[in-house]
Amino acid sequence: MGQKINPIGFRIPVNKDWRSRWFAGKSEYGNLLIEDETIRTYLKKELQHAAVARINIERFANRLRITLYTARPGLVIGRKGAEIERLKGEVSKLAGGREIFIDIKEVNTPEIDAQLVAENVAQQLERRVGFRRAMKRTLQTTMDMGAQGIRLRCSGRLGGAELARTEQYKAGKVPLHTLRENIELGSAEANTLAGKIGVKAWICKPQETEDTNNATDAKKSKASQTAAK
Repeated sequence: MGQKINPIGFRIPVNKDWRSRWFAGKSEYGNLLIEDETIRTYLKKELQHAAVARINIERFANRLRITLYTARPGLVIGRKGAEIERLKGEVSKLAGGREIFIDIKEVNTPEIDAQLVAENVAQQLERRVGFRRAMKRTLQTTMDMGAQGIRLRCSGRLGGAELARTEQYKAGKVPLHTLRENIELGSAEANTLAGKIGVKAWICKPQETEDTNNATDAKKSKASQTAAK
């Protein structure tokens, strides 16, 4: 019987890193884990149009450092930084009054980020684009942007059908068992008139693209452009 495993968790000892980076004793661990999940859920809901790929959380004594990887940093920062200051206040309440630092990293190529690709397909399904057309177009775009391979899977009442089913398309190579390969998994849900449709995307990226080539500090790049002018 085949067993499925999350390719990100499978590669953590090799070429992936934890998204929550802190240590806690047995008595505090559960509460802090729930707090992290609450913060992530709140930020994803508030920034659902800002194309947030992932959220990393680090803890230092009475402080939290939250790193947002987003394709639209302007929506997160807001006019004169108003939006990011509001988010700091709200997250501080969720974290029991702790001091909050929010770093913003810009994802330069959202077309090869698995989470953003899955969310993009889900948004197309909600806009009533045909699922085959949406999946094939996304496959072509991702491969054109330099991915080594992509697999897309949609499950649910596709096309408003009476019975739910699963359809899958693949391009290039996606070797899930090869640990040295940089595999990403993203998932999203599309709320359609026929019900929810689940979307999953597996993308095989070129080596060392996760944090070096694919994410830059949004604030620093903005400051350097202003200085250049």
